[in-house]
Amino acid sequence: MPKDYYEILGVSRNATREEIRKAYKTLAKKYHPDLNKSPEATEKFKEINEAASVLGDEKKREMYERHGTTAEGFNAGEGGFGFTDFTGADFGFEFGDIFDRFFGTEFRGDARKRGADLRHDVELTLEEVHSGTARKINVPRTERCEKCHGTGAETKSDIKKCPDCNGTGFIRRTQRIAFGTFTSTAPCGKCSGRGTVITSSCRECRGRGLIARNREIEVKIPAGITDGSRLRVQGGGDAGDIPGNLYIFIHIKPHITFERDGADLLIEVPISYTLAALGGEIEIPTLNGKATLTIQAGTQPDTVFRMKGKGLPDMETGHTGDQKVKVMVKIPAKLTKRQRELLEQLAKEDKKGFLGGMF
Repeated sequence: MPKDYYEILGVSRNATREEIRKAYKTLAKKYHPDLNKSPEATEKFKEINEAASVLGDEKKREMYERHGTTAEGFNAGEGGFGFTDFTGADFGFEFGDIFDRFFGTEFRGDARKRGADLRHDVELTLEEVHSGTARKINVPRTERCEKCHGTGAETKSDIKKCPDCNGTGFIRRTQRIAFGTFTSTAPCGKCSGRGTVITSSCRECRGRGLIARNREIEVKIPAGITDGSRLRVQGGGDAGDIPGNLYIFIHIKPHITFERDGADLLIEVPISYTLAALGGEIEIPTLNGKATLTIQAGTQPDTVFRMKGKGLPDMETGHTGDQKVKVMVKIPAKLTKRQRELLEQLAKEDKKGFLGGMF
């Protein structure tokens, strides 16, 4: 059965050449095998080209509408699918233009070289996380040669226009393929896309334009930062036409007293059974020094008290977390004679058992 080329391109039977052209470009971008890796993309792409090669040519379109002849009938043999005559449709664009529009460039890309990104690991105490800190770190990196200012040339007069690309930095190549012409633009191999060549190299950097150095950089670390966070120092990496970045990876040391839970701090504090029963005040360590905590009479083991605002800053909300104090009632392993007498007397007063029905 003859193929319905109008249906393949998704246009009406009275579509203009411009409408056919636009439909083809849209579908070609969608199904080109270099852009679409699905198994059916190749066949679909061939079918689209077949339809466009016929409907884009007035004589072939007229014959197709009159006789329903497929593209094989027009170009059976050498071209197959009408590919050899595709440029005869004269849509007014090269096939490479599809890619130009798809990628937003004429395959030029950015020939400038970007410096490498660097990594540095920093270990912080919980106290530094609480207050924020600044660290001076030594970073081995490449920097622009001061003598040649990164050009790699001994003098300015040693920088010449590249003869291969005439100073543009790019070489344009046009190639005829089965379904038309394909034009690509690539960085010049002689000048690596710079557009210039050097006749005499800088003696300081030997033409590289770069020098290896250790650079001391001060990094400000915000309060409340979390373990595993990454800070970026833009332009702190290796030099290049575009400098690389320096990434600071943060590691938090375990604390001997506190555990961290987001912006909150957790601490376990032992208290005597008499303090738990009678209540009173005790001093609790915080990251800002000591603070007083009131223990209510009759406090049970594992009770958690909240000390508001004694935690860490939260980088996302700007609020400060709390310090949660879990009290552990400490039972003495050994009793003095007097303690034993008093507890025995208390036990007699409490018929329910030790410490007034605590169990």
